[in-house]
Amino acid sequence: MKNVRLGQSDLQVTPICLGTMTFGEQVSELDAHAILDRALARGINFLDTAEMYSVPARAETCNATENIIGNWFASRPGARQKMVLATKVAGPSRGMPWIRNGSSNLTGADIVAACDDSLKRLKTDVIDLYQIHWPVRHVPMFGLMYFDPAKDDPAVSSLHEQLDALGRLVQAGKVRAIGLSNETPYGVHEFVRLAEQHGLPRVATVQNPYCLVNRTVENGLDETLHRLGVSLLAYSPLGFGLLTGKYDAGGFTGPQAPKDGRIAKFETVRKQRWGRAEALEAARRYNALARAHGLTPTRMALAFCYSKWQVTSTIIGVTSLAQLDEDLEAWGTTLSPELLEAIDAIRKELRDPAV
Repeated sequence: MKNVRLGQSDLQVTPICLGTMTFGEQVSELDAHAILDRALARGINFLDTAEMYSVPARAETCNATENIIGNWFASRPGARQKMVLATKVAGPSRGMPWIRNGSSNLTGADIVAACDDSLKRLKTDVIDLYQIHWPVRHVPMFGLMYFDPAKDDPAVSSLHEQLDALGRLVQAGKVRAIGLSNETPYGVHEFVRLAEQHGLPRVATVQNPYCLVNRTVENGLDETLHRLGVSLLAYSPLGFGLLTGKYDAGGFTGPQAPKDGRIAKFETVRKQRWGRAEALEAARRYNALARAHGLTPTRMALAFCYSKWQVTSTIIGVTSLAQLDEDLEAWGTTLSPELLEAIDAIRKELRDPAV
């Protein structure tokens, strides 16, 4: 597994990144530290978190994940120097009053203050990759399918203000590179244009969902990233567990449903894009296809992301050492041209049900 470069930055990371949003909710601090130890021992040098984690978002666990990671760094001498650390500032927090009082905005001052708070929780002097978790603009994300210009709010902070704040963090040595998340082609182009126009830091990465039941990256964002030299960090490659096959028999709430599965366990998640009946039906089709080709659903779904030219690094989220090992062992799996054609045929029929 060779390291890859993030955008035009100097960050070199493994093509598999350990996502941590389960730490502090489904995963205890003790178990999280064991997972972090195993990932490091197996050569993973890329770690992603966020100020709002763990997930599902709630006041009681907000910031928990960063605290757990910070405690791990503090108790493992030298571990911080071996890891490329990414975290995210939450976007407008309507519906989450525990984050900036539920503000409908994200100002430059908010970004700087949030970064300082993350540095303290993470017990580090610098964040390698600092990302805006979701846009301040009203755009299709988290299950919203359409852009509506009527919902634009001219009072919110501009992209220039946000980028300028990120630039000040880079200038101060608190951040090495910057990124976006849940972004659109327009957003990426505009951030890059403003960086070039004003001599501000260039976006290195975009972290967006990409998996068999949500390939919307391929509807134009992939060309944007390719042309502008920005790296894709693919999140939810297993579709919140849909593409592991564990929901195939019992669905989300039936007697055979896995009680520890995120969609089964949390009603708030079932109401989101991953809990749609159409998403489950599509996942069952892909999972059956994997088995017909002698692969586990997990291996096929991860191999799909690991091998796509669009993806620089795939973010895997796990709740156990066994899951971590299974995800890492899928690296190097080759999908035959016939299997890739069959995957595309299902997408042509069912499109992207978890968009």
